[in-house]
Amino acid sequence: MFEALKGAIALLAGFGLTRLLHRDVAHAAHALIDRLHLDATRKFPHIFLELAENMNDAQLWALAALALAYALLRFVEVYGLWFQHRWGQWIAALSGGIYVPVEIYELARSITWIKVSALLLNAAVVAYMCYTLWRRAPRRD
Repeated sequence: MFEALKGAIALLAGFGLTRLLHRDVAHAAHALIDRLHLDATRKFPHIFLELAENMNDAQLWALAALALAYALLRFVEVYGLWFQHRWGQWIAALSGGIYVPVEIYELARSITWIKVSALLLNAAVVAYMCYTLWRRAPRRD
């Protein structure tokens, strides 16, 4: 269900990006920063605002398409896992495993409990999916 939630959020984000077409993206970004009560001079809000100022319609379409592709991947994964298809387990193991190198890199930069927790949780999910794939593997005697 968590994967379905991630897919739904990505789908909503993609539709939200298409609503920004032919509009002032920088203004919308400033409004979002203000609504979330973030300090625009801090590192990440500032980066977000700089990216928004240089955003054009083609880039918005590309981001919306990526969000759609990500959502579809998550929904296919959910379907495969829900109906216990082996390919659904493969998608879950591979899609979870993709993040592990990034999480290790982030831990090498600085160690926080959130980064450690994310790595451990993701590694546990990947390990479980690999275990179920191994357990259900056809035996060749």
